[in-house]
Amino acid sequence: MFIVAALYHFTRFKDHRKLCGPLQNECNSSGVTGSLLVAPEGINGTISGSRQGIDNVIKYIKTLPGCSNIEHKESVASLPPFPRMKVKIKKEIVTMGQPDVNPAEKVGKYVEPKDWDSFINASDVVLIDTRNDYEVGIGTFKGAINPKTKSFSDFPEWWEENKDKFRNKKIAMFCTGGIRCEKSTNYLLGKGVKEVHHLKGGILKYLEEIPEEQSSWEGDCFVFDARVSVRHELSEGLHQLCYACRHPILPKDQNHSKYEHGVSCHQCFDKTSDYDKSRFRERQKQIKLARDRGEKHMVGYDGN
Repeated sequence: MFIVAALYHFTRFKDHRKLCGPLQNECNSSGVTGSLLVAPEGINGTISGSRQGIDNVIKYIKTLPGCSNIEHKESVASLPPFPRMKVKIKKEIVTMGQPDVNPAEKVGKYVEPKDWDSFINASDVVLIDTRNDYEVGIGTFKGAINPKTKSFSDFPEWWEENKDKFRNKKIAMFCTGGIRCEKSTNYLLGKGVKEVHHLKGGILKYLEEIPEEQSSWEGDCFVFDARVSVRHELSEGLHQLCYACRHPILPKDQNHSKYEHGVSCHQCFDKTSDYDKSRFRERQKQIKLARDRGEKHMVGYDGN
């Protein structure tokens, strides 16, 4: 089994670019794979490896400026979730496109997973899922509002168009691991919203701690690695990816007439051209040839 560690931390790095090379080296020497984003506002990412490898990298990250109290969430995977390790320089560790948003200054009130269901069931609470539409599509909390955003940067516009519907209400928000809510709650507070709350640790922490029979969660939770989705107790879900549109699909969706592995699924078949599909088929061909030569590719790209 592989340990999967998801983490984020908002802190102001004076020179974030200088941190990337040594961090990449530490991950490589520890045998850890995954993706870490480093920006002036902090660090975010998911990594996977052995127990010792993950411990080494987390210990190293805690030595970075302002990161001594960073928290992370762990789960397991039966197959390697990532093919390689990438440390990337970014403008934001989660892109919202709002330069005045600063979670390091102020965020909404945290609600512990054990208190979440009773809180969101109150009549004066509005529950908003801050994730993208394709993530919401495979699972969310009962009664949650889906903003139907294509990317997180669409959220501020959605809020401005709908905010009048939520006057005199407490706002409760949630996302996969908590990072998007750090920004969305800061954004709403900056807009003068008085009562803003969010799920501490995100959906992943909730699914880890709350038994299924006591839960208001419905479906699976999309994750950004080869597992695709997880369930209660963070067990692996049934979802796979369409490697054309990178949206989650179920095994039964592979029987659809519009499904072709790595080329299309019922969600994207009508959104790509014949030229696009021919490119995707060529990509699949090259992946197979690379596999035949013993080269590594992302798990799942050729059906393995």
